[in-house]
Amino acid sequence: MRNQIKQFINGEWVDSASGETLDVINPATGEAFGKIAKGNEEDVNRAVEAAYAVYLEFRHTPVEERRAMLDRIVEEYTKRKDELIETMTDELGAPLGLSEKTHYQAGLNHFTAARDALDTFEFEERRGDDLIMKEAVGVSGLITPWNFPTNQTSLKLAAAFAAGSPVVLKPSEETPFAAIILAEIFEAAGVPKGVFNLVNGDGEGVGEPLSSHPKVRMMSFTGSGPTGAKIMRNASEDFKKVSLELGGKSPLIILDDVDVDEAAEVAVQKVVRNSGQVCTAGTRTLIPTSMKTEFLEAAKKKMEAVKVGEPRTEGVEVGPLVSSKQFDTVQSYIEKGREEGATLYHGGTGHPDGLDKGFYVKPTIFSDVQNDMVIAQEEIFGPVMSVITYNDIDEALEIANDTKYGLAGYVYGNDQDTLQYVARRIEAGTIEINVAKGRTDLPFGGYKQSGLGREWGDYGIEEFLEVKSIKGYFK
Repeated sequence: MRNQIKQFINGEWVDSASGETLDVINPATGEAFGKIAKGNEEDVNRAVEAAYAVYLEFRHTPVEERRAMLDRIVEEYTKRKDELIETMTDELGAPLGLSEKTHYQAGLNHFTAARDALDTFEFEERRGDDLIMKEAVGVSGLITPWNFPTNQTSLKLAAAFAAGSPVVLKPSEETPFAAIILAEIFEAAGVPKGVFNLVNGDGEGVGEPLSSHPKVRMMSFTGSGPTGAKIMRNASEDFKKVSLELGGKSPLIILDDVDVDEAAEVAVQKVVRNSGQVCTAGTRTLIPTSMKTEFLEAAKKKMEAVKVGEPRTEGVEVGPLVSSKQFDTVQSYIEKGREEGATLYHGGTGHPDGLDKGFYVKPTIFSDVQNDMVIAQEEIFGPVMSVITYNDIDEALEIANDTKYGLAGYVYGNDQDTLQYVARRIEAGTIEINVAKGRTDLPFGGYKQSGLGREWGDYGIEEFLEVKSIKGYFK
Protein backbone atom coordinates (compact mmCIF):
# COMPACT_ATOMS: atom_id res chain seq x y z
CA MET A 1 0.00 0.00 0.00
CA ARG A 2 1.10 3.54 -0.79
CA ASN A 3 0.03 6.11 1.78
CA GLN A 4 0.63 9.83 1.97
CA ILE A 5 -2.09 11.41 4.08
CA LYS A 6 -0.24 14.70 4.62
CA GLN A 7 -0.22 17.83 2.49
CA PHE A 8 2.96 19.57 1.34
CA ILE A 9 2.62 23.20 2.40
CA ASN A 10 5.37 25.80 2.86
CA GLY A 11 8.11 23.23 2.37
CA GLU A 12 6.82 20.73 4.96
CA TRP A 13 4.59 17.68 5.09
CA VAL A 14 1.74 18.69 7.38
CA ASP A 15 -1.47 17.10 8.60
CA SER A 16 -4.52 17.78 6.48
CA ALA A 17 -7.12 19.88 8.26
CA SER A 18 -10.02 17.48 7.73
CA GLY A 19 -8.26 14.33 8.86
CA GLU A 20 -10.18 12.51 6.12
CA THR A 21 -8.64 10.33 3.43
CA LEU A 22 -9.41 9.07 -0.06
CA ASP A 23 -8.65 5.62 -1.43
CA VAL A 24 -6.62 5.40 -4.64
CA ILE A 25 -7.66 2.53 -6.90
CA ASN A 26 -5.38 0.40 -9.06
CA PRO A 27 -7.34 0.19 -12.32
CA ALA A 28 -5.78 -3.15 -13.24
CA THR A 29 -7.36 -4.81 -10.20
CA GLY A 30 -10.18 -2.48 -9.21
CA GLU A 31 -8.84 -2.53 -5.65
CA ALA A 32 -7.45 0.20 -3.43
CA PHE A 33 -3.65 0.34 -3.31
CA GLY A 34 -3.14 3.57 -1.39
CA LYS A 35 -4.58 6.51 0.52
CA ILE A 36 -4.18 10.26 0.25
CA ALA A 37 -5.42 13.21 2.27
CA LYS A 38 -8.84 14.59 1.45
CA GLY A 39 -8.09 18.28 1.62
CA ASN A 40 -10.51 21.10 2.29
CA GLU A 41 -10.74 24.89 2.19
CA GLU A 42 -8.55 25.28 5.27
CA ASP A 43 -5.73 23.36 3.56
CA VAL A 44 -6.13 25.52 0.48
CA ASN A 45 -6.00 28.71 2.55
CA ARG A 46 -2.79 27.61 4.26
CA ALA A 47 -1.19 26.71 0.93
CA VAL A 48 -2.22 29.95 -0.76
CA GLU A 49 -0.97 32.02 2.18
CA ALA A 50 2.39 30.21 2.01
CA ALA A 51 2.70 31.00 -1.69
CA TYR A 52 1.48 34.56 -1.21
CA ALA A 53 4.10 35.21 1.46
CA VAL A 54 6.91 34.53 -1.01
CA TYR A 55 5.50 35.64 -4.37
CA LEU A 56 7.24 39.03 -4.42
CA GLU A 57 10.58 37.55 -3.46
CA PHE A 58 10.31 34.69 -5.96
CA ARG A 59 9.10 37.03 -8.71
CA HIS A 60 12.32 39.03 -8.46
CA THR A 61 14.80 36.15 -8.24
CA PRO A 62 17.45 36.40 -10.95
CA VAL A 63 16.80 34.27 -14.03
CA GLU A 64 20.07 32.45 -13.35
CA GLU A 65 18.73 31.26 -10.00
CA ARG A 66 15.53 29.92 -11.53
CA ARG A 67 17.50 28.19 -14.26
CA ALA A 68 19.77 26.60 -11.67
CA MET A 69 16.72 25.46 -9.70
CA LEU A 70 15.30 23.78 -12.81
CA ASP A 71 18.68 22.13 -13.36
CA ARG A 72 18.52 20.65 -9.86
CA ILE A 73 14.95 19.49 -10.45
CA VAL A 74 16.01 17.70 -13.63
CA GLU A 75 18.82 16.01 -11.73
CA GLU A 76 16.54 14.84 -8.92
CA TYR A 77 13.79 13.81 -11.36
CA THR A 78 16.11 11.41 -13.17
CA LYS A 79 17.06 9.82 -9.84
CA ARG A 80 13.42 8.86 -9.29
CA LYS A 81 12.90 7.34 -12.74
CA ASP A 82 12.13 3.76 -11.69
CA GLU A 83 9.77 4.84 -8.93
CA LEU A 84 7.89 7.22 -11.19
CA ILE A 85 7.44 4.49 -13.81
CA GLU A 86 6.17 1.98 -11.26
CA THR A 87 3.87 4.57 -9.70
CA MET A 88 2.20 5.58 -12.95
CA THR A 89 1.71 1.95 -13.87
CA ASP A 90 -0.02 1.37 -10.53
CA GLU A 91 -2.23 4.46 -10.45
CA LEU A 92 -3.03 4.91 -14.15
CA GLY A 93 -2.74 1.33 -15.40
CA ALA A 94 -0.28 2.37 -18.11
CA PRO A 95 1.90 -0.47 -19.46
CA LEU A 96 5.44 -0.24 -18.15
CA GLY A 97 6.88 0.68 -21.54
CA LEU A 98 4.40 3.52 -21.94
CA SER A 99 5.06 4.72 -18.41
CA GLU A 100 8.74 5.00 -19.25
CA LYS A 101 8.77 6.22 -22.85
CA THR A 102 5.80 8.56 -22.67
CA HIS A 103 4.81 9.50 -19.12
CA TYR A 104 8.21 9.64 -17.41
CA GLN A 105 9.93 11.16 -20.42
CA ALA A 106 7.27 13.83 -20.94
CA GLY A 107 7.78 15.18 -17.44
CA LEU A 108 11.53 15.32 -17.94
CA ASN A 109 11.11 17.04 -21.31
CA HIS A 110 9.04 19.85 -19.84
CA PHE A 111 11.50 20.67 -17.08
CA THR A 112 14.41 20.69 -19.55
CA ALA A 113 12.43 22.72 -22.12
CA ALA A 114 11.57 25.40 -19.54
CA ARG A 115 15.17 25.51 -18.37
CA ASP A 116 16.41 25.87 -21.96
CA ALA A 117 13.80 28.54 -22.73
CA LEU A 118 15.32 30.73 -20.02
CA ASP A 119 18.56 30.88 -22.01
CA THR A 120 16.93 33.17 -24.57
CA PHE A 121 13.69 34.37 -23.01
CA GLU A 122 13.46 38.17 -22.95
CA PHE A 123 11.87 39.44 -19.74
CA GLU A 124 12.72 43.07 -20.57
CA GLU A 125 12.71 45.20 -23.72
CA ARG A 126 13.88 48.77 -24.17
CA ARG A 127 11.94 51.10 -26.48
CA GLY A 128 13.65 54.46 -26.53
CA ASP A 129 13.60 55.84 -22.99
CA ASP A 130 10.92 53.39 -21.91
CA LEU A 131 11.02 49.87 -20.55
CA ILE A 132 8.67 46.95 -21.18
CA MET A 133 9.03 44.19 -18.64
CA LYS A 134 7.36 40.86 -18.04
CA GLU A 135 6.94 39.81 -14.44
CA ALA A 136 5.40 36.79 -12.75
CA VAL A 137 1.64 36.95 -12.34
CA GLY A 138 1.75 35.92 -8.68
CA VAL A 139 0.22 32.96 -6.86
CA SER A 140 -0.94 30.41 -9.41
CA GLY A 141 -3.41 27.60 -8.86
CA LEU A 142 -2.79 24.45 -10.90
CA ILE A 143 -5.38 21.70 -11.37
CA THR A 144 -4.15 18.72 -13.36
CA PRO A 145 -5.83 15.63 -14.86
CA TRP A 146 -5.42 11.93 -14.26
CA ASN A 147 -4.54 10.77 -17.78
CA PHE A 148 -0.97 12.15 -17.86
CA PRO A 149 0.22 12.34 -14.24
CA THR A 150 3.64 13.80 -15.06
CA ASN A 151 3.16 15.44 -18.45
CA GLN A 152 0.36 17.86 -17.63
CA THR A 153 1.66 18.48 -14.13
CA SER A 154 5.28 19.08 -15.08
CA LEU A 155 4.54 21.41 -17.98
CA LYS A 156 2.59 23.75 -15.70
CA LEU A 157 5.07 23.57 -12.84
CA ALA A 158 8.10 24.06 -15.07
CA ALA A 159 6.58 27.12 -16.73
CA ALA A 160 5.50 28.67 -13.43
CA PHE A 161 8.92 28.14 -11.86
CA ALA A 162 10.65 29.59 -14.93
CA ALA A 163 8.37 32.63 -14.84
CA GLY A 164 8.84 33.15 -11.10
CA SER A 165 5.33 32.31 -9.91
CA PRO A 166 4.78 30.26 -6.73
CA VAL A 167 2.07 27.63 -7.06
CA VAL A 168 -0.57 25.58 -5.31
CA LEU A 169 -1.09 22.26 -7.08
CA LYS A 170 -4.18 20.09 -6.90
CA PRO A 171 -3.50 16.88 -8.85
CA SER A 172 -6.23 14.42 -9.76
CA GLU A 173 -7.30 12.31 -6.80
CA GLU A 174 -7.26 9.30 -9.14
CA THR A 175 -3.55 9.58 -9.98
CA PRO A 176 -1.99 11.58 -7.12
CA PHE A 177 1.17 9.67 -6.29
CA ALA A 178 3.27 10.95 -9.20
CA ALA A 179 2.61 14.49 -7.90
CA ILE A 180 3.62 13.40 -4.40
CA ILE A 181 6.93 12.16 -5.81
CA LEU A 182 7.33 15.52 -7.58
CA ALA A 183 6.91 17.24 -4.21
CA GLU A 184 9.72 15.08 -2.83
CA ILE A 185 11.84 15.91 -5.89
CA PHE A 186 11.33 19.65 -5.33
CA GLU A 187 12.17 19.24 -1.66
CA ALA A 188 15.42 17.48 -2.55
CA ALA A 189 16.20 20.07 -5.24
CA GLY A 190 15.96 22.92 -2.74
CA VAL A 191 12.91 24.67 -4.15
CA PRO A 192 12.37 27.53 -1.67
CA LYS A 193 9.64 27.14 0.94
CA GLY A 194 6.27 28.39 -0.22
CA VAL A 195 7.15 28.27 -3.93
CA PHE A 196 5.54 24.85 -4.34
CA ASN A 197 2.53 23.66 -2.37
CA LEU A 198 0.58 20.43 -2.88
CA VAL A 199 -2.99 19.98 -1.67
CA ASN A 200 -4.57 16.61 -2.40
CA GLY A 201 -8.31 16.11 -2.44
CA ASP A 202 -11.33 16.28 -4.72
CA GLY A 203 -12.73 19.05 -6.87
CA GLU A 204 -15.35 20.21 -4.41
CA GLY A 205 -13.04 20.28 -1.40
CA VAL A 206 -9.89 21.67 -3.05
CA GLY A 207 -10.54 22.76 -6.63
CA GLU A 208 -13.47 25.04 -5.83
CA PRO A 209 -11.82 27.05 -3.03
CA LEU A 210 -8.55 27.24 -4.98
CA SER A 211 -10.16 28.74 -8.09
CA SER A 212 -12.19 31.13 -5.91
CA HIS A 213 -9.39 32.30 -3.61
CA PRO A 214 -8.84 36.08 -3.81
CA LYS A 215 -5.05 35.78 -3.44
CA VAL A 216 -4.74 33.40 -6.40
CA ARG A 217 -4.01 35.53 -9.47
CA MET A 218 -3.90 32.83 -12.13
CA MET A 219 -5.60 29.45 -12.68
CA SER A 220 -4.16 26.83 -15.01
CA PHE A 221 -6.43 23.85 -15.59
CA THR A 222 -6.42 20.76 -17.77
CA GLY A 223 -9.55 18.64 -17.87
CA SER A 224 -13.17 18.62 -18.97
CA GLY A 225 -15.09 21.48 -20.52
CA PRO A 226 -17.76 21.69 -17.79
CA THR A 227 -15.12 21.90 -15.06
CA GLY A 228 -13.18 24.46 -17.08
CA ALA A 229 -16.32 26.57 -17.38
CA LYS A 230 -16.84 26.41 -13.61
CA ILE A 231 -13.25 27.51 -13.02
CA MET A 232 -13.77 30.44 -15.40
CA ARG A 233 -16.89 31.48 -13.51
CA ASN A 234 -15.06 31.33 -10.20
CA ALA A 235 -12.08 33.20 -11.63
CA SER A 236 -14.30 35.89 -13.13
CA GLU A 237 -15.31 37.12 -9.68
CA ASP A 238 -11.95 38.84 -9.26
CA PHE A 239 -10.68 38.67 -12.87
CA LYS A 240 -8.00 36.04 -12.46
CA LYS A 241 -5.92 35.14 -15.45
CA VAL A 242 -7.05 31.74 -16.78
CA SER A 243 -5.35 29.11 -18.93
CA LEU A 244 -7.44 26.11 -19.94
CA GLU A 245 -6.58 22.96 -21.87
CA LEU A 246 -9.84 21.10 -22.37
CA GLY A 247 -11.21 18.31 -24.53
CA GLY A 248 -10.76 17.27 -28.11
CA LYS A 249 -12.31 15.23 -30.89
CA SER A 250 -9.43 15.32 -33.29
CA PRO A 251 -9.65 14.33 -36.96
CA LEU A 252 -7.13 12.16 -38.77
CA ILE A 253 -7.46 12.86 -42.49
CA ILE A 254 -6.00 10.04 -44.56
CA LEU A 255 -5.30 11.02 -48.15
CA ASP A 256 -5.96 8.82 -51.19
CA ASP A 257 -2.30 8.35 -52.10
CA VAL A 258 -1.26 6.33 -49.03
CA ASP A 259 -0.30 2.74 -48.44
CA VAL A 260 -3.56 1.54 -46.85
CA ASP A 261 -1.87 -0.93 -44.51
CA GLU A 262 0.48 1.75 -43.17
CA ALA A 263 -2.38 4.23 -42.82
CA ALA A 264 -4.41 1.71 -40.84
CA GLU A 265 -1.52 1.23 -38.41
CA VAL A 266 -1.24 4.97 -37.90
CA ALA A 267 -4.99 5.29 -37.35
CA VAL A 268 -5.11 2.49 -34.79
CA GLN A 269 -2.20 3.90 -32.81
CA LYS A 270 -3.88 7.33 -32.72
CA VAL A 271 -6.84 5.67 -30.98
CA VAL A 272 -5.36 3.09 -28.59
CA ARG A 273 -2.40 4.97 -27.11
CA ASN A 274 -2.76 5.38 -23.34
CA SER A 275 -5.93 3.25 -23.61
CA GLY A 276 -7.50 6.03 -25.65
CA GLN A 277 -7.30 8.40 -22.67
CA VAL A 278 -5.64 11.19 -24.63
CA CYS A 279 -7.19 14.60 -25.26
CA THR A 280 -5.44 14.77 -28.65
CA ALA A 281 -6.45 11.25 -29.75
CA GLY A 282 -7.28 11.07 -33.47
CA THR A 283 -10.59 9.30 -32.90
CA ARG A 284 -12.37 10.61 -36.03
CA THR A 285 -10.68 8.74 -38.87
CA LEU A 286 -11.53 10.35 -42.21
CA ILE A 287 -10.87 8.19 -45.27
CA PRO A 288 -11.69 8.48 -48.99
CA THR A 289 -14.93 6.69 -49.85
CA SER A 290 -13.08 4.56 -52.40
CA MET A 291 -10.78 3.24 -49.66
CA LYS A 292 -13.50 2.18 -47.20
CA THR A 293 -13.53 -1.61 -47.56
CA GLU A 294 -9.77 -2.01 -47.85
CA PHE A 295 -9.09 0.35 -44.95
CA LEU A 296 -11.59 -1.26 -42.58
CA GLU A 297 -10.18 -4.73 -43.24
CA ALA A 298 -6.65 -3.47 -42.57
CA ALA A 299 -7.67 -1.50 -39.47
CA LYS A 300 -9.44 -4.53 -38.01
CA LYS A 301 -6.32 -6.66 -38.44
CA LYS A 302 -4.20 -3.98 -36.80
CA MET A 303 -6.66 -3.59 -33.93
CA GLU A 304 -6.81 -7.35 -33.38
CA ALA A 305 -3.01 -7.37 -33.06
CA VAL A 306 -3.08 -4.80 -30.25
CA LYS A 307 -2.42 -6.67 -27.03
CA VAL A 308 -4.67 -5.62 -24.16
CA GLY A 309 -3.78 -6.84 -20.70
CA GLU A 310 -2.16 -6.43 -17.31
CA PRO A 311 0.24 -3.47 -17.48
CA ARG A 312 3.26 -5.42 -16.29
CA THR A 313 2.84 -8.22 -18.83
CA GLU A 314 5.44 -8.14 -21.59
CA GLY A 315 4.11 -6.99 -24.94
CA VAL A 316 0.97 -5.36 -23.58
CA GLU A 317 0.16 -2.10 -25.40
CA VAL A 318 -3.18 -1.22 -23.82
CA GLY A 319 -3.93 -1.41 -20.12
CA PRO A 320 -7.18 -0.68 -18.31
CA LEU A 321 -9.11 2.57 -18.18
CA VAL A 322 -8.46 4.61 -15.07
CA SER A 323 -11.69 3.92 -13.16
CA SER A 324 -15.02 2.14 -13.07
CA LYS A 325 -16.67 5.46 -13.91
CA GLN A 326 -14.57 5.81 -17.06
CA PHE A 327 -15.29 2.18 -17.97
CA ASP A 328 -19.03 2.81 -17.70
CA THR A 329 -18.73 6.00 -19.76
CA VAL A 330 -16.97 4.24 -22.63
CA GLN A 331 -19.49 1.38 -22.54
CA SER A 332 -22.36 3.87 -22.80
CA TYR A 333 -20.79 5.56 -25.82
CA ILE A 334 -20.36 2.23 -27.61
CA GLU A 335 -24.02 1.47 -26.97
CA LYS A 336 -24.94 4.94 -28.21
CA GLY A 337 -23.03 4.39 -31.44
CA ARG A 338 -25.03 1.25 -32.16
CA GLU A 339 -28.30 3.01 -31.31
CA GLU A 340 -27.46 5.85 -33.70
CA GLY A 341 -26.98 3.47 -36.60
CA ALA A 342 -23.21 3.25 -36.88
CA THR A 343 -21.88 -0.19 -37.77
CA LEU A 344 -19.95 -1.92 -34.99
CA TYR A 345 -17.13 -3.28 -37.12
CA HIS A 346 -14.84 -4.53 -34.35
CA GLY A 347 -14.86 -4.72 -30.57
CA GLY A 348 -17.93 -3.66 -28.62
CA THR A 349 -19.12 -3.57 -25.05
CA GLY A 350 -17.93 -5.72 -22.16
CA HIS A 351 -14.50 -6.82 -21.01
CA PRO A 352 -11.95 -8.47 -23.30
CA ASP A 353 -11.74 -12.22 -22.85
CA GLY A 354 -9.92 -13.21 -19.67
CA LEU A 355 -9.84 -9.65 -18.27
CA ASP A 356 -12.96 -9.50 -16.12
CA LYS A 357 -11.06 -8.00 -13.17
CA GLY A 358 -10.14 -4.35 -13.54
CA PHE A 359 -11.40 -1.72 -15.97
CA TYR A 360 -10.36 -3.16 -19.32
CA VAL A 361 -12.33 -2.42 -22.49
CA LYS A 362 -12.32 -3.78 -26.02
CA PRO A 363 -10.62 -1.55 -28.61
CA THR A 364 -13.48 -0.74 -30.95
CA ILE A 365 -14.04 0.37 -34.54
CA PHE A 366 -17.26 1.92 -35.83
CA SER A 367 -17.85 2.32 -39.56
CA ASP A 368 -20.67 4.15 -41.41
CA VAL A 369 -20.32 7.00 -38.91
CA GLN A 370 -21.98 10.31 -39.71
CA ASN A 371 -20.24 13.36 -38.28
CA ASP A 372 -23.36 14.54 -36.46
CA MET A 373 -23.53 11.33 -34.38
CA VAL A 374 -22.74 11.55 -30.69
CA ILE A 375 -19.75 9.22 -31.08
CA ALA A 376 -18.30 11.62 -33.67
CA GLN A 377 -18.95 14.79 -31.69
CA GLU A 378 -18.30 13.94 -28.04
CA GLU A 379 -15.01 12.99 -26.41
CA ILE A 380 -15.24 9.32 -25.45
CA PHE A 381 -11.79 9.05 -23.83
CA GLY A 382 -11.40 5.39 -24.64
CA PRO A 383 -10.02 3.30 -27.54
CA VAL A 384 -12.97 3.86 -29.89
CA MET A 385 -12.44 4.74 -33.57
CA SER A 386 -15.14 6.41 -35.67
CA VAL A 387 -14.50 5.90 -39.40
CA ILE A 388 -16.03 8.61 -41.59
CA THR A 389 -15.81 8.68 -45.40
CA TYR A 390 -15.30 11.71 -47.63
CA ASN A 391 -15.39 12.32 -51.39
CA ASP A 392 -12.85 15.14 -51.79
CA ILE A 393 -10.44 17.21 -49.73
CA ASP A 394 -12.82 20.11 -49.25
CA GLU A 395 -15.46 17.77 -47.85
CA ALA A 396 -12.85 16.19 -45.57
CA LEU A 397 -11.94 19.62 -44.19
CA GLU A 398 -15.58 20.55 -43.73
CA ILE A 399 -16.12 17.36 -41.69
CA ALA A 400 -12.87 17.83 -39.77
CA ASN A 401 -13.79 21.36 -38.69
CA ASP A 402 -17.43 20.56 -37.93
CA THR A 403 -16.85 20.16 -34.18
CA LYS A 404 -16.93 22.32 -31.08
CA TYR A 405 -13.36 21.26 -30.39
CA GLY A 406 -10.06 22.29 -31.91
CA LEU A 407 -7.20 20.78 -29.94
CA ALA A 408 -5.37 18.70 -32.54
CA GLY A 409 -5.57 17.43 -36.10
CA TYR A 410 -3.67 14.92 -38.20
CA VAL A 411 -3.09 14.41 -41.91
CA TYR A 412 -1.41 11.39 -43.48
CA GLY A 413 -0.38 11.14 -47.11
CA ASN A 414 2.39 11.50 -49.67
CA ASP A 415 1.80 14.66 -51.68
CA GLN A 416 3.52 17.48 -49.82
CA ASP A 417 1.42 20.26 -51.32
CA THR A 418 -1.80 18.53 -50.29
CA LEU A 419 -0.46 17.75 -46.83
CA GLN A 420 0.41 21.41 -46.28
CA TYR A 421 -2.92 22.58 -47.71
CA VAL A 422 -4.86 20.36 -45.31
CA ALA A 423 -2.66 21.15 -42.31
CA ARG A 424 -3.15 24.90 -42.78
CA ARG A 425 -6.93 24.55 -42.95
CA ILE A 426 -7.69 22.28 -40.01
CA GLU A 427 -8.97 24.48 -37.18
CA ALA A 428 -6.90 23.24 -34.26
CA GLY A 429 -3.97 24.31 -32.13
CA THR A 430 -1.64 21.42 -32.98
CA ILE A 431 -1.42 19.74 -36.37
CA GLU A 432 0.73 16.71 -37.13
CA ILE A 433 1.80 15.70 -40.64
CA ASN A 434 2.73 12.06 -41.17
CA VAL A 435 3.47 11.17 -37.54
CA ALA A 436 6.05 13.94 -37.18
CA LYS A 437 7.41 14.06 -33.64
CA GLY A 438 8.10 17.80 -33.43
CA ARG A 439 10.04 19.75 -30.82
CA THR A 440 9.19 19.76 -27.13
CA ASP A 441 8.98 23.56 -27.06
CA LEU A 442 6.21 23.97 -29.63
CA PRO A 443 3.12 25.75 -28.28
CA PHE A 444 0.27 23.47 -27.26
CA GLY A 445 -3.36 24.45 -26.79
CA GLY A 446 -6.73 24.58 -28.46
CA TYR A 447 -9.15 26.50 -30.61
CA LYS A 448 -12.86 26.86 -29.80
CA GLN A 449 -14.01 24.79 -26.79
CA SER A 450 -10.64 23.08 -26.50
CA GLY A 451 -9.34 25.85 -24.30
CA LEU A 452 -7.60 29.17 -23.81
CA GLY A 453 -3.90 29.95 -23.85
CA ARG A 454 -0.87 27.90 -24.77
CA GLU A 455 1.54 25.64 -22.90
CA TRP A 456 5.03 24.16 -23.43
CA GLY A 457 8.35 25.99 -23.70
CA ASP A 458 8.42 29.76 -23.97
CA TYR A 459 4.71 29.96 -24.78
CA GLY A 460 3.97 28.20 -21.51
CA ILE A 461 6.10 30.66 -19.56
CA GLU A 462 4.16 33.56 -21.10
CA GLU A 463 0.95 32.32 -19.46
CA PHE A 464 2.41 32.97 -16.01
CA LEU A 465 3.54 36.53 -16.78
CA GLU A 466 2.03 40.01 -16.75
CA VAL A 467 3.34 42.82 -18.99
CA LYS A 468 4.33 46.20 -17.50
CA SER A 469 5.34 49.43 -19.27
CA ILE A 470 7.57 51.92 -17.43
CA LYS A 471 7.74 55.34 -19.12
CA GLY A 472 10.87 57.40 -18.74
CA TYR A 473 12.84 54.54 -17.17
CA PHE A 474 16.08 55.42 -18.96
CA LYS A 475 15.94 59.21 -18.66
